[in-house]
Amino acid sequence: GGYWIEDAEAPVGTPTSSDSSFCEEEEAEVLGPGGGGGGFGYRLESNSTARAYRKHFLGREHINYYCTGSSLGNLIMSLKHEECEGQEFLRIMLRSKTKTLHDRIPLEGLPQLPSVPQIAKGSHLIVSFDEHEVNNTFKFGMIYQKFGQTSEEELFGNNEETPAFAEFLSVLGDTIELQDFKGFRGGLDVSHGQTGSQSVYTVFRNREIMFHVSTKLPFTEGDVQQLQRKRHIGNDIVAAVFQEEPTPFVPDMIASNFLHAYVLVQAENPCTDHTTYKVSVTAREDVPPFGPPLPNPAVFKKGPEFREFLLTKLINAENACYKSDKFAKLEGRTRAALLDNLHDELHRQTQATLGLGSVTDEDKLENGGHGGLLESFKTVWRCVWGVSRSHTAHAVLVCVAGVSVYYCVQMIQMPSA
Repeated sequence: GGYWIEDAEAPVGTPTSSDSSFCEEEEAEVLGPGGGGGGFGYRLESNSTARAYRKHFLGREHINYYCTGSSLGNLIMSLKHEECEGQEFLRIMLRSKTKTLHDRIPLEGLPQLPSVPQIAKGSHLIVSFDEHEVNNTFKFGMIYQKFGQTSEEELFGNNEETPAFAEFLSVLGDTIELQDFKGFRGGLDVSHGQTGSQSVYTVFRNREIMFHVSTKLPFTEGDVQQLQRKRHIGNDIVAAVFQEEPTPFVPDMIASNFLHAYVLVQAENPCTDHTTYKVSVTAREDVPPFGPPLPNPAVFKKGPEFREFLLTKLINAENACYKSDKFAKLEGRTRAALLDNLHDELHRQTQATLGLGSVTDEDKLENGGHGGLLESFKTVWRCVWGVSRSHTAHAVLVCVAGVSVYYCVQMIQMPSA
């Protein structure tokens, strides 16, 4: 397929790849030490629904339901009662194999809602499912393109890091030694030096970023394709391309099934007090637009604002690429499998709690070594027959009340981690 090119003159407010089904107040980014954000207002686009369960449900009283629909497949729903400014609301999260819906609706006018037992120990399973798509580590290709280079072999054959390119790399992050590196390695070898000795790494808004810099990856004499370099950059989803002089860049010159978006950066007046960078963006036609939008003209002075814009653009580009046809199909299969596993595990735990299914040693330990809620009531009923007839009713009441309180506490308390 073809590629689109971002228009710097496009009106502000162009739709982006962020498609959360319900958006409340925007999450505040942590911009303290290590956060890496400079506060220039460039917004990281993400699906806020992925973290909605952790933010609004986890550690709070709520109810989880699960069922199987004839056409929709397995469904998992979370409900929570809320009050705000004297008005009552019902917060809902509904998960299907295709997407998760999140909304908050007023209770006024709704009929009486039925109550069902809460699923024991379900919260940690649900939050794991919701956040399976949350990513705090990124790897981006970093390609150096000399003037007049128009082929993949020429791009991957560059070994020289000019002062202008080195200056640009210092804007992206820190040059780190790969040997024994403890941070996110992005697939690079940190033990045996097989992917070079150095790379560029940074932490930005609590996200770790490793750059696969073409000139720092191993160069193999006699290998025209430089497969060592292409193996890493060709498996990235987004790449930045650095130029010192105007040179046409055609995305198809790099053969890759994974690369879906490119951010081109052209230096002007490099290594001076007046260094600026001209930015352009292109992506495959099935990748939705992503922010922050390019200003007009799309030229930035070297400094913190340019760094924040560029890193935000790269992260948003990768998140948008996941919505392209290729990656959306992969995510759809993964999501459906994880939802089925979640449904089955919630059902298994509920059966174990009620003593209706097979009980593992772990379940026995968690449930105090007995056969579940129903079996406990049977045991209580058998025990009371040994009590004198005059005290039978009182004994039944005390025993049943005790067991009920124990199970209510176990099922209503939702794990907070």
